[in-house]
Amino acid sequence: MADLKAAFEQAAVAIKGLTEKPDNDTLLRLYALYKQGSEGDVSGPKPGFFDFVATAKYEAWSKLAGTDQAQAMQKYIDLVKKLTS
Repeated sequence: MADLKAAFEQAAVAIKGLTEKPDNDTLLRLYALYKQGSEGDVSGPKPGFFDFVATAKYEAWSKLAGTDQAQAMQKYIDLVKKLTS
């Protein structure tokens, strides 16, 4: 698990070095996987209707509810590798 966590943290740093910004769907997927991997299931109230970005992030994260944190970390690492290679 320590190796997975280290790889997860490295992926979080690596994604910031992208020269080209991924599309919005990919960004939401990255966000949701990162949050699920680092914090677990979504918590807190859903943002207001007119806060479109926060609502989209919340909904993307909530779709991963029940996903194991280690599994989310691995999916995040795999997606980052795909985007950085």
